[in-house]
Amino acid sequence: MLLAPTYGSDDAVDNACRMLRLPTIRGQYPAMADAAEREQLTYRGFLAELLMAECDDRDRRRSERRIKAAGFPRQKALKDFDFDANPNIEPAIVHSLASCEWVRKGLPLCLIGDSGTGKSHLLIALGTEAAMAGFRVRYVLAAKLVNELVEAADDKQLTKTIARYGRGDLLCIDELGYMELDRRGAELLFQVLTEREEKNSVAIASNESFSGWTKTFTGPRLCAAIVDRLTFGGNIIETGTDSYRLAITRAQTERASN
Repeated sequence: MLLAPTYGSDDAVDNACRMLRLPTIRGQYPAMADAAEREQLTYRGFLAELLMAECDDRDRRRSERRIKAAGFPRQKALKDFDFDANPNIEPAIVHSLASCEWVRKGLPLCLIGDSGTGKSHLLIALGTEAAMAGFRVRYVLAAKLVNELVEAADDKQLTKTIARYGRGDLLCIDELGYMELDRRGAELLFQVLTEREEKNSVAIASNESFSGWTKTFTGPRLCAAIVDRLTFGGNIIETGTDSYRLAITRAQTERASN
């Protein structure tokens, strides 16, 4: 028998939850049992409440693990994005992307605009939405990714590294365009994009318009191929040129001086 007759009922439940690894039921059982008694729940109703609490908490913990595994540098949520401060961005489009259908289909996403216009916020927030929806997400700065690929090539680990970046449902590449890549770095990045093409999604944030990418990818043909990989069938959001971060800072400074 799992439960010895000498155990009190609360002790028996606690012991069983430990053995079955049900931490939420173990922690919430006494309060939920008291509430069920007050509300005169049926046995079936009480059991359903317990099991749903455990399932909901497991979903939450899994989401937290996926978000942590993504490697986001900071927390950013769509609910905290100030659409009023940047009228260039259409809220309906962003909220549609939050459904993650584009990730499910393996489509790309490009966020293009100057510094301070909300690109990274949206990149991280949409990546977080994908992780919460059950997708495997990874975030990386463009420069870090290229450096890692170059080091892997030097150590004869390139195939393994490209395969690692090829896996996962969504790869978020931030700050693409902030530095010029030599031909080798650009070719290695292209290999990662090719590995993911039409299979798994890539989302990028860049401070350069596509016409300016020739400064980042110095080979015109390679630049065109990379743009093609990142735009075919995907979504492009232009966040504009006016830094709303700077505007907010100025407004706060003006209020403080008055």
